[in-house]
Amino acid sequence: MDPLNQLRASFEAFTLDFKRPSGTSRGILTQKKGWKLELTNSKGITGLGECSIIPGLSPDYISDKTYEQKLEEVCQNPLHFIENRGLLNSHPSILFGLESAYFDLKNGGKRIYFESAKAPTGFSIPINGLIWMGDESYMQSQIEEKLAAGFTCIKLKVGAIDFKQELKLLEGIRSRYDASQIILRVDANGAFKMDDAGWKLKELSKLDLHSIEQPIKAGSWNDMKDLCQKTPLPIALDEELIGINERERKIDLLETIKPQYIILKPSLHGGFSGTSEWIELAEARQIPWWITSALESNIGLNAIAQFTADFNPVLPQGLGTGGLYETNFETPLRIEKGFLKYYSKR
Repeated sequence: MDPLNQLRASFEAFTLDFKRPSGTSRGILTQKKGWKLELTNSKGITGLGECSIIPGLSPDYISDKTYEQKLEEVCQNPLHFIENRGLLNSHPSILFGLESAYFDLKNGGKRIYFESAKAPTGFSIPINGLIWMGDESYMQSQIEEKLAAGFTCIKLKVGAIDFKQELKLLEGIRSRYDASQIILRVDANGAFKMDDAGWKLKELSKLDLHSIEQPIKAGSWNDMKDLCQKTPLPIALDEELIGINERERKIDLLETIKPQYIILKPSLHGGFSGTSEWIELAEARQIPWWITSALESNIGLNAIAQFTADFNPVLPQGLGTGGLYETNFETPLRIEKGFLKYYSKR
């Protein structure tokens, strides 16, 4: 790699428009902002990464001004931060973009981030079909689309509309497909209160669901521990992991709560190095995991998909192709019958 002073770094903001307003745990989104991060060596080879944030959820985003100030600091001395990644523990999305750009540069600036992309036939990852929050008719139409497209794992957001309506939607799927035909996951994004979480989990468990993500708000470790001990439905931690960056703190969380699963998002959980550490610690405690995207553009999705494929996952992952947006960057990724496929250019 070039000496420190021969590696140039730059960033550029971009905005993507959603095809339709998308309901999330952080409200309704119509646009998504991100930053392209480029590293260029003395031979003119450029590596590309994405710094992707979700306002209100990303721990390193307060405003564009403060975020870009940190990006400027990183771009002045990128290799220093690559060699000392702990300096970006509190800026996981910037570390995600920096690592992506660095890996791409090391592989010749061809948007090849991990070994999986070097296979001549590409790769294929099982994924879930995501049903976005909305009124009952909108969610029902999405369910029909995913089933028609060949998905065998469907994930629904719950907690946005009346719980009985949500149960009705899930019952509608189960009446047509049993658990051996369609895997059903739900994501509460912390919407349940502790005093009603127990009976809601019991009702949901009657529908042979695979798991529920983050039933109560993050931060109440003892409450979450109690739920995980008593739950009739496997619980996956999601937002609970955000902001937990130190190795010992990660161990403390896993050994205190003892979740049935954890869900990992590289742009929220410390890039690829932070995500790899979570995987190592979880597997040492026999806790399964899967990887989910967090509204990245196709730049970030490509890097995450390659990273995920290196693990040869069997569980369906939470990845897509950026099809939520009106326009996006080019991608080698396609969705075919419930699988995310990468087609090698070679």
